[in-house]
Amino acid sequence: MPGELPHGTGVHAPVGPDPTRPSIARVHDYSLGGKDNYEVDRRFFHDILQLAPNMRKVPSMTRLWLDRVVRHLVGEVGIDQIVDLGAGLPAATNIHEIAHQYNRGARVVYVDNDPLCCTHGRALLERHAGVRYVQGDLTEPRTLLPEIAGHIVPGRPLTVILSGVLHHVPDEFDPAAIVRAYTEFLPPGSYLAISHYLDPADNPAAHRLARELEHRFVHGLGSGWFRTREQIATYFGGLELVDPGLVELGDWWPYGPAPRPRSVEERLMLGALGRVPTLRTR
Repeated sequence: MPGELPHGTGVHAPVGPDPTRPSIARVHDYSLGGKDNYEVDRRFFHDILQLAPNMRKVPSMTRLWLDRVVRHLVGEVGIDQIVDLGAGLPAATNIHEIAHQYNRGARVVYVDNDPLCCTHGRALLERHAGVRYVQGDLTEPRTLLPEIAGHIVPGRPLTVILSGVLHHVPDEFDPAAIVRAYTEFLPPGSYLAISHYLDPADNPAAHRLARELEHRFVHGLGSGWFRTREQIATYFGGLELVDPGLVELGDWWPYGPAPRPRSVEERLMLGALGRVPTLRTR
């Protein structure tokens, strides 16, 4: 991990409303065309674009992957409870809006530890039936799980989403162990959805770009680590991967092939959906 971090460590130390430092949530909001961001966030993202112009496509690609996952789970599988960890600021289209297209009774719990995200989320999202926005730290599952449990039906299958957030958790926090704590909480038939920055060690040019992007993210935002396929795969230990498995986000199409070729930047993300088996193996 490169050097000493200037502003803490990403998801564990949210910036909140500080207008002098770029924030993970606000930079992401700007990248999606949102308005809940400051000049410092916009400057940071434009600096990233100088290095990797197609990074502008990555947040939208990630969002579309998440939409496909939710449509599959609620529309095809019948899941009616979703917990979105590291939810960030409300977007133009949110998870509960996708879920409610298929099941008006679906419950969605958004979780973030950034007070700015929680203020906006509660104001804009909790007006909808079955939707809650909880303030909590996803790196502390034993503290957070009891709070989540109060908003879902116990014993029923649910989905936990960790989209674009685990790469903001440093190695010393042991992200794989954090994920295990959540999957052990899930009833059989539940699902875990993860997307994560990829360091493609088998592609020298993409590997160099991943390393340079990581350097800028870590020293600008305090986090943003690109991990190998093998590291990301450990998050799904004990789960059954849904086809097509752990793949680039543009390849995760359960209904058919990806629609177009992708840039190098768009290939620096992997995602997968795992299912908790009926009979767990320890």
